[in-house]
Amino acid sequence: MFLIDWFYNILANLGLWRKEAKILFLGLDNAGKTTLLRVLKDERLVQHEPTRHPTSEDLMIGRVRFKAFDLGGHQISRKLWRDYYTQVDGIVYLVDSADENRFPESRKELDAIIMDESIQNVPILILGNKIDLPKAVSKEKFKYELGLSFAGNSVRPIGIFMCSVVCQMGYGEGIEWLSQNI
Repeated sequence: MFLIDWFYNILANLGLWRKEAKILFLGLDNAGKTTLLRVLKDERLVQHEPTRHPTSEDLMIGRVRFKAFDLGGHQISRKLWRDYYTQVDGIVYLVDSADENRFPESRKELDAIIMDESIQNVPILILGNKIDLPKAVSKEKFKYELGLSFAGNSVRPIGIFMCSVVCQMGYGEGIEWLSQNI
């Protein structure tokens, strides 16, 4: 058994074998977490009810098999996020880039994630969603409002991508970045 595990580890390290990763989809309610998860799962764009209970999906993206958890974004749901940090390999944090009124709240939650020592080495993919809407902010303003100007200097990998899940653009590059940093 040891020899088989050793062989699979060698293949994985060479990029010749599939990796497995546990990722969390986090962000405030109405940011697009469930919609993105469904698009990644079966390429269908469907209107969803707000997530009331944590759900999980298995995704195969490139050579990475993800166990993805959508934990919801309502205030009550956010209290559960920490319970899922155990052995997490990556975090996808979505923000509605067209809802500036909620930036301070989103920044507070994101800061708590970034500062949590139990996941200090976990890569975080931050997606500024809904760039197709007229009120969406620029990437520079997005980074400033969420306190992400430091992101390039962080020890932990932090990727920031602007996207529109509805228009199916921008998030692919982000997911690829996350796959490479896990």
